[in-house]
Amino acid sequence: MGSEARTAQVNEVIRRLDAHYVFPDVAAKLAEVLRRRLDEGAYADLDDAEFATVVTVDLQSVNGDKHVRLRHHLDPVPEDGDAKFDSEEFRVEAELEAFGIAAVRRLAGNVGYLDTTLLYPAELAGPAIAAAMTLLAPTDALLLDVRRNRGGTPGTSALLQSYLVDEQVNYLNIYEREGDRTTQMWTLPYVPGAKFGGTKPIWVLTGPRTFSGGEDLAFSLQQQGRAKTVGEPSRGGAHPREQYKVDTYLDVTVSIARSFHPETGENWEGTGVRPDIPVDAEKAFDTAYALALKHVLELGDTGPRRAVAEEARAALDRL
Repeated sequence: MGSEARTAQVNEVIRRLDAHYVFPDVAAKLAEVLRRRLDEGAYADLDDAEFATVVTVDLQSVNGDKHVRLRHHLDPVPEDGDAKFDSEEFRVEAELEAFGIAAVRRLAGNVGYLDTTLLYPAELAGPAIAAAMTLLAPTDALLLDVRRNRGGTPGTSALLQSYLVDEQVNYLNIYEREGDRTTQMWTLPYVPGAKFGGTKPIWVLTGPRTFSGGEDLAFSLQQQGRAKTVGEPSRGGAHPREQYKVDTYLDVTVSIARSFHPETGENWEGTGVRPDIPVDAEKAFDTAYALALKHVLELGDTGPRRAVAEEARAALDRL
């Protein structure tokens, strides 16, 4: 890669940051870092993959924003961020990942378990989420596992949370630099299928791989008092982002907005979502499952509940 071409790529990254980064003052600092590093020759003699890695480190050195990255792709990148979500390739990717639903089960003792890996757009993932939540609706408690959830769209977080409440809740606000506007995120007035509801207990399993949209779920349910978080702190990315083309095989992801709690103004940027019950991420499931089983046993063991209580006691003995 010649020096002129590399300089043009750096300048394109700077242009995108200047135009879109949610904090203009931070964008200016990022530009200073990139120009200085370019002048120092830090990006010389690197292939595109190495260049993307080094620039990402430089970008995140300013304020630790993990959503700001230069990425190298094996295939040509689309012209803008929206193009990816409309592509057939993205739809196939979503299908092959089961629309981000890695597992949905009724565990012994009538405890529900939902393992999510990504919050795909609701227009793709909606039917899968509705099916999963309909299966889980009759359970007595829910384990929502976001330990491997790497992010996704805010609208899908709203959809999933809507199955877990009885009334509409303004659980998060998102400030966008473009238009200088704030959008209130509310749970939905209607969802297809059956709801788990707003009274039965929920434990959200978190870990160091939980990021972005997964953190949205954990933070929002925690702040509502709707769920307890169990595990380790999450990665700490509260800024919704968009991707912009830099060159044929390079794009830059830019934080275009800031998420925050509507009452406290707080979020999880940089700190991660702090667990209510801190344990090693690997032990989060057993810890939360034991709590759920104890709750099930408190519901009684007569009539139709006799078999469920027996399941719960046996499962608790195995933990």
